[in-house]
Amino acid sequence: MNRSKIIPSNIPAPQLATDELIQALRWRYAVKRFDVDRQIPPSQWNAIEDSLILTPSSFGLQPWQFIVITSQSIKDQLPAISWGQQQPKECSHFVVFAGLRSMNTDYVDRFLEDVANERSLPIESLAGYRKVVLGFIERQESQIPDWAAHQLYIALGQLMTSAALLGIDTCPMEGIEPAKYDTLLGLDSTPYMTKVACALGYRHPEDTYANNAKVRFDRNTIIKTM
Repeated sequence: MNRSKIIPSNIPAPQLATDELIQALRWRYAVKRFDVDRQIPPSQWNAIEDSLILTPSSFGLQPWQFIVITSQSIKDQLPAISWGQQQPKECSHFVVFAGLRSMNTDYVDRFLEDVANERSLPIESLAGYRKVVLGFIERQESQIPDWAAHQLYIALGQLMTSAALLGIDTCPMEGIEPAKYDTLLGLDSTPYMTKVACALGYRHPEDTYANNAKVRFDRNTIIKTM
């Protein structure tokens, strides 16, 4: 699998200013209309992909695949299976979040081989962890697709926050027809199935939703300190 190659060790803690974080999150909104003439630069897109790879997941198992669509011919077909929404067609990059349909011992063992290799550990030292993970899978076997979907929403949140910090707009999309996405993208015969999607690019100057004030419940309603 070799899924952890971009993760260095002993890196310093980031020094992002708090006001920069909040400004980016206040700036972000679910874009309704993208500027079709603007494309995300390759260097920034690479950072977005890295943010997806770095997404945390339960047990570290990463039960997902992220399908990045930049082909206009494919994007043109998406509104018809996205409740008529035009964002998939107009955006720069469109990401489909696909989760595992099931998980087996082979998948876990391949993951543990990666762990052993990346951390220079004897595979035998992971026997206890393997037992825990396989026990979880056995207990949750019928619920693996739902569990994988929960993990995908962690990745979706990470993607949107990372994009906002880079000044890239997003629109998360549940208003899609997953089964038809699977057929279009050739996922029907794979271990993965579509769960949710996200359009990325730059807001159109005439997208009036960009000027709407954010409406959130007050802090005391949302946050309880104990």
